[in-house]
Amino acid sequence: MDNITSTFREKKLKLTPQRIAVYKYLLSTKEHPSAETIYKALHEDYPTMSLATIYKTLKTLVEVNLIQEINVGEGNFRYDGNAIPHPHIQCLNCGKVDDIEGISFSNLNETVKDYTDYEVLSNKIYFYGLCCNCKEKA
Repeated sequence: MDNITSTFREKKLKLTPQRIAVYKYLLSTKEHPSAETIYKALHEDYPTMSLATIYKTLKTLVEVNLIQEINVGEGNFRYDGNAIPHPHIQCLNCGKVDDIEGISFSNLNETVKDYTDYEVLSNKIYFYGLCCNCKEKA
């Protein structure tokens, strides 16, 4: 929690209970929820918080690099409380998104430089497959 406090102070942003709640929720889960999922999860404790507030909060948290926005190609974004760059994998059957741990692509930007005249600034890596539950059902 010190991370959000110091980051918001440094960026001169207002730290509201809603922003704290969204950030805490993302830190508390390994899931990669959508804004709608976060809204439903927090609605009981924050009944006056709107979906628009959730979206604005997520946008702010992404902009200050406290969370990651994940676009796995399903038409809406998912969010990850782990802001350290890492790859993700999505089940093509149920849509579940997981982190891939233990592998690093940190040198990929440097490697790609030899194959393009672009200045490589960042990358996001997504893998697609079947999760163990869906694989068992098939």
